[in-house]
Amino acid sequence: MVEVKSATSVKDYYLDDVAVQAFVARKAGVPLESVALAHIDSSWVYPGDGDYRGLLAEEDLTEIAFGRETEVEGWIAAAAAITAELDEPEITTGRHCFSPFECGFLAYCRSQEPTTDFPIGWLPRLQSKAVKALIEEEGLLDMRELSDDLLSIQQHLVKAHTLAGTTHFDAEKAAATLSTHDLPAYFMDFETIQFAVPIWKGTRPYQQIPFQFSVHRLDRDRGLQHTPFLDLSGEDPRRAFAEALIEACGDAGPIFVYNAGFERGRVKDLAGRFPDLALALLALNDRVVDLLPIAREHYYHPSQQGSWSLKAVLPAVIPELSYEALEGVQDGGMAMEAFLEALHSEMAPTRRDQIRAQLDAYCTQDTYALVRLWQVFARRDDLRF
Repeated sequence: MVEVKSATSVKDYYLDDVAVQAFVARKAGVPLESVALAHIDSSWVYPGDGDYRGLLAEEDLTEIAFGRETEVEGWIAAAAAITAELDEPEITTGRHCFSPFECGFLAYCRSQEPTTDFPIGWLPRLQSKAVKALIEEEGLLDMRELSDDLLSIQQHLVKAHTLAGTTHFDAEKAAATLSTHDLPAYFMDFETIQFAVPIWKGTRPYQQIPFQFSVHRLDRDRGLQHTPFLDLSGEDPRRAFAEALIEACGDAGPIFVYNAGFERGRVKDLAGRFPDLALALLALNDRVVDLLPIAREHYYHPSQQGSWSLKAVLPAVIPELSYEALEGVQDGGMAMEAFLEALHSEMAPTRRDQIRAQLDAYCTQDTYALVRLWQVFARRDDLRF
């Protein structure tokens, strides 16, 4: 028996899974001789022409699976004992509800617990093992229950402004940080797709392939200009994407993004794929300026609930820019789904045009949002666009 997983390695909980599968098969009378687990080899590169040999790596787990029969019987007995109870187990929610995945009953269990207007989970980066243990052991739900002595400067700021219902904005420091970057300025965002089973030659499983970008250029003379790119042809979009991006971003000026690691990583991938474009592509990375650290260090509104994602910061800073008003595509996950749908060869042209319009509107809003966010942080009310 070979169990196939879409992951790229053998995870600990897969061993439990395989042990159960082997137990059930053998108890059902299957003369099972061996058990293996096949997973995706993320280093494998698709050679094209439908040749997928080497995509899966197989590991023999026979000894582990067969050696845990007594343990599996114990799990079954424990489960049967719980189902025989007349009342629900009294167990509070905690880290166990997310191991290895979020439990399907989490929302129900939480609905049975006390609620609070100031959840402790809104405190960002609660990574200290001691603090996590304290929260779990004492069942802390409200951020007011956690001593300020245990909080970082950022956590204390979030707590203070959440409880007070006030906004923190150090406008002078934010503007000072951005003052070294002059116009023209560019604002850039990518959309990507990744396949467990690659469809384009020269790509790897789960490799993030950029298929769309939006670039806004802002200067004093010509105001705000927009350059989009979107490839729905079904062909590998990377070469055309790279060439169009180089042209759209010009030769000089800062390129503002939000969470720069993502865009920089994709540009670096493209440079590795197309050596003749590498110098021009890597020159773009040298010009990238990340707005996320500026937001994280100098701005916080209680509506962010401890998050500095663009989707959390934007409605706080510029309430009139709402992704909920967009039709069809409102986040990155929906953009990937729309792109996948558009790749179907039998799709009606009217539907593909609709998807194109929705993807364009979403990605355009992402970079226009960056323009407006930069304007607020840089205190550039003198610019009109």
